[in-house]
Amino acid sequence: MTVIDPDTQANWVPEAEEQDDAEDMPLSMRLSIADTLTLGNATCGFMAVYFTTTGILIPHLTGSDESGMARHSAATAVILMLLAAVFDLFDGLVARKLRSSPMGAELDNLSDLISFGLAPAYFVLVYGMVADDAHQRVSALAAIVVLLAVVLRLARFSCVTLKDGMFQGMPSPFGALTVVSIVLLELPFVPTLLAIIGVAWLMVSRVEYPKPRGVLAVAMLSWIVAAMGLLAAWAFDAPGGQLLLQTGCALQVVLGAVIPLFATARRVNTFRDNRREARATQP
Repeated sequence: MTVIDPDTQANWVPEAEEQDDAEDMPLSMRLSIADTLTLGNATCGFMAVYFTTTGILIPHLTGSDESGMARHSAATAVILMLLAAVFDLFDGLVARKLRSSPMGAELDNLSDLISFGLAPAYFVLVYGMVADDAHQRVSALAAIVVLLAVVLRLARFSCVTLKDGMFQGMPSPFGALTVVSIVLLELPFVPTLLAIIGVAWLMVSRVEYPKPRGVLAVAMLSWIVAAMGLLAAWAFDAPGGQLLLQTGCALQVVLGAVIPLFATARRVNTFRDNRREARATQP
């Protein structure tokens, strides 16, 4: 006969049931391949902050005159943000082809916040501290605007359902790279500040952007690889490296400005076509 202690009965679970629970519960905690890529995204964002601090901010605060070190660190930080964008591109593709764990969407949002919210905002903040014509407090405000824009955009992305193949507002990776490109152009402070705030507004706007799939994904990946090459040439002071970098940054900024214009023109044309059809169907 088996004697059951009533004081411990509630806490006692048969060994077989414990094994079953151990097999079932980790399913929601196992990291898929897509989740691993997402964590790579977060790691790149954190390391971008690290190189911005150790290679740009600290030498400036300590009075170091090693401009080459600052250039290398700035290039490394931006390249890490570009790598984060690559991880962000591929984790979505892998998740659609294979699978993602139940926490995949949350991991993606948190990683994007680090790599495309915190890292570029911190880059803007440090720019305001080291640039000769910049104003530190105003730059800090611009950095906060960028960070909050990414936070709001990611929160809205989790709540709003859009038609397939489209984003509402500038995607955070594209926005982060555009903000960094504006800083690297080394324009006067006021145009730089206005352009950064404009990008932040585009991220929370209702302008539709196509998702990077198929040919567009290949084009985006090719552009990221080319941008890495431009940054490397600039970092190692290659002949024409400065001009190549500024050309690439200018192209990034132009794309950031042109895409909303095309999207707005398309919406206007669609609205006009709908009105014409409605008039044509009226008796």
